[in-house]
Amino acid sequence: MKRLVVAITGASGALYGVRLLETLREIDGIETHLMISESGVLSMHHELDMKRKDVEALADSVHNVRDVGACVASGSFQSEGMVISPCSMKTLGSVAHGLCDNLITRAADVMLKERRRLVLMVRETPFNLAHLRNMTAVTEMGGIIFPPLPALYQRPQSIVEMVDHTVGRVLDLFAIEHALVPRWAGLKPGQA
Repeated sequence: MKRLVVAITGASGALYGVRLLETLREIDGIETHLMISESGVLSMHHELDMKRKDVEALADSVHNVRDVGACVASGSFQSEGMVISPCSMKTLGSVAHGLCDNLITRAADVMLKERRRLVLMVRETPFNLAHLRNMTAVTEMGGIIFPPLPALYQRPQSIVEMVDHTVGRVLDLFAIEHALVPRWAGLKPGQA
């Protein structure tokens, strides 16, 4: 059984975290541990008309962001890693500076100190210098900055297709098999 820690924070793009959870729920052998910030709940409600309980039902285990004594706060808790989807600039800054001011940032800190995969789907544009420096700091510590930017080369026909492509790429980072998007086979002779 692979474990993946998922956090949803208050940046726009709650659909990314929800689609990640929906997809992981359909894959055998994956156990998800979820945390949602208060701002994340507001974003889910505003963008998706979803309540906290609806999203929490997609996870195997749910942890309160104020419970810094939860299992995911310890390096002895084995997991493949963590995805913060979406990741607010506040959360990015807290991770970059090791603040551990809630369970989300503590779990992220654990991933970094244990050298496990940490993926931050940062959502804000344009970036200011503080954002860029925080992204650099997290990258230097071993985290992966993964803004959910749409790939258009597969000519998506909907927002869900664009989101699924991004979620599929995140799952690839954890070597989790999925069928969200077709694999790029390269251009055929004469297509260029």
